[in-house]
Amino acid sequence: MDTVLKSLLEQVADLHDIPVGAYNIRNNGQSEGRNSTASIQIVPKTDGKSGIDIIVKENTKNESVHIPAIITQAGVNDLVYNDFYIGENADIVIVAGCGVHNSGEEASIHEGIHRFFLSKNAKVKYIEKHVGEGEGTGERIINPQTHIEAGENSYMEMDTVQMKGVDSTNRVSTAKLADGATLVIKEKIMTHGKQTAETSFEVELDGKNSSANLISRSVAKDNSKQVFRSIINGNDQCYGHSECDAIIMDNGIVAAIPEITANHLDATLIHEAAIGKIAGDQLIKLMSLGLTEKEAEQQIINGFLK
Repeated sequence: MDTVLKSLLEQVADLHDIPVGAYNIRNNGQSEGRNSTASIQIVPKTDGKSGIDIIVKENTKNESVHIPAIITQAGVNDLVYNDFYIGENADIVIVAGCGVHNSGEEASIHEGIHRFFLSKNAKVKYIEKHVGEGEGTGERIINPQTHIEAGENSYMEMDTVQMKGVDSTNRVSTAKLADGATLVIKEKIMTHGKQTAETSFEVELDGKNSSANLISRSVAKDNSKQVFRSIINGNDQCYGHSECDAIIMDNGIVAAIPEITANHLDATLIHEAAIGKIAGDQLIKLMSLGLTEKEAEQQIINGFLK
């Protein structure tokens, strides 16, 4: 692997070398390497679409899957479909993420469409990081989609992070939850310059005692713009919570559009949204300890997005 590829893999997937266990590394729309294990099979799609099926056997424990996608050339338009079939009682970690290095004039685009099918009592932690870099004028565009069907008493936690370099992103997540299923999504985004970021969550709480907790924290700097949309439909006895907290700086713009609908008498749904600038007293306190204003701002942002 060349230096750029290695650097991006470290940033988006914490990989310093070829990982142990199941993995699929995608580079400029092609497989850079792939490995299955006895419990986790990774196979190319056979329906004509670009992508893979990840099949996790029932009762699989303490294993991980790495599926980073990297773009290192200008003008690449990479569309990939990845489907995850998680067996009953399995408990695994999936590390995804996308890094785009563009040093040219044409836009580089990655669109990843991931579908998750969780069987009864399955448990998944899904980690997804997005990074853009390069000295070119071509845009770095990442549009991820995540679609979840969570079976009875299953659990899925998504940690998604985008901190730098992505000029445009449209992030779409949908989920349907069966009886006792739980979904937790934690999103962290920072935009700067003229970047734009849109997030859309839509969750159907179909099962009795199902629950969803959607949490977004973001910082919009310079002339960047962010839009956060969340829809939670409570269709049975269930609990749903949506929260958007954002800091705006310079001429940044953030719009939060939460929607909750209770279609059942025993549905409990909550939404929260808070948008504002960094409080002056916080800056003054840190500056009194010897930090410059910029250093104080950075400390506050780091704590907010931690």
